[in-house]
Amino acid sequence: MALNTSAESPLPVGEVSRLIGGWIDRLGAVWVEGQITQLSRRPGAGVVFLTLRDPSYDISVGVTCFRQVFDAVADVVTEGARVVVHAKPEWYAPRGQLSLRAVEIRPVGIGELLARLEQLKRSLGAEGLFAADRKKSLPFLPHRVGLVCGRASAAERDVLENARRRWPHVRFEVRNVAVQGVNAVAQVVQAVKELDALDEVDVIIVARGGGSVEDLLPFSDEQLVRAVAACSTPVVSAIGHEPDSPLLDLVADLRASTPTDAAKKVVPDVGEELVRVRQLRDRALRTVQGLLDREEHGLAHALARPCMEHPRRMVDERAAEVDALVARSRRVLGHLLDRADSELAHTRARVVSLSPAATLERGYAVLQRADGAVVRSPDEVTAGDPLRARVAEGEFPVRVGE
Repeated sequence: MALNTSAESPLPVGEVSRLIGGWIDRLGAVWVEGQITQLSRRPGAGVVFLTLRDPSYDISVGVTCFRQVFDAVADVVTEGARVVVHAKPEWYAPRGQLSLRAVEIRPVGIGELLARLEQLKRSLGAEGLFAADRKKSLPFLPHRVGLVCGRASAAERDVLENARRRWPHVRFEVRNVAVQGVNAVAQVVQAVKELDALDEVDVIIVARGGGSVEDLLPFSDEQLVRAVAACSTPVVSAIGHEPDSPLLDLVADLRASTPTDAAKKVVPDVGEELVRVRQLRDRALRTVQGLLDREEHGLAHALARPCMEHPRRMVDERAAEVDALVARSRRVLGHLLDRADSELAHTRARVVSLSPAATLERGYAVLQRADGAVVRSPDEVTAGDPLRARVAEGEFPVRVGE
């Protein structure tokens, strides 16, 4: 429960230390996993002192145990070994120091480590950290390459020498870190984050030479895998040799079998690129030349056609055809007019022969009443009716007599 303290009524240091010790005593025994970084076995002493470190979070805690507890695993446990400890947390009040009192120490074997890595691999894969669709493509020609490697290591030399041999003007941003041991994870993660934050770095290479399973464990650490997955800059994994496959290979955007292979995949070879440029240039020239030859041949073929050699001949031929058609049309039209004229004459003759005027010209006359009606019978008129007589040359009035 919370303590009621204030500036006027503070707790003494001893009381605070005593309370902390009481809380820790109530924890009970726990199983703890870590890596041994310091080991002290003083001759004649009945107690062994060691430091247990969490490589992922850079946290250490002191462990003490009786010699007989450590002697049970002394043949297989040394500095750098990963162990599981069954211990009781203890608080040393005079110094305000936390430690663990171990009652059992178990080394973590290779089989168990591999089983844990396989379980971690399945867990991270289920989250999609190894999915192919999240991997980023590498730039063709990076302006600056980030390199995370051991100081003065063969991996650093292989990457730098092979990259500069391929492209002499390539620039590197190198971060030398511990690549094995308890400090490796924290330093590699920090270096990757620093390089990812630099805008001028286009790609990051994490390189290390070969080693045992224990030596390569930092590159299968969950914290490092998540840090690489969160990078916006493409990351290339070049850890160990071809058979080695830490989890970093799965989360990286590209896996290189060796540091030398990483340099070849990240930096293009200037000689090869120049040869490829020359080949493409020659291919372009051949293509253009072939196109020109084909067009020139087509143009010559077109110019060799009669219509191109004597362009007016086609006009003359068409003019002769037009003249022939005009003459033909005139003949046809003349025939049509002649026929129509003949038919019109015959029709006119028939009309004239049937016309009343022709009858009148033969001496006949037509009598009409005042209303214009033609008199056809003597019964239609009476004595004294005025009539009009129409003859061939005109008309005159008449009157009906007795």
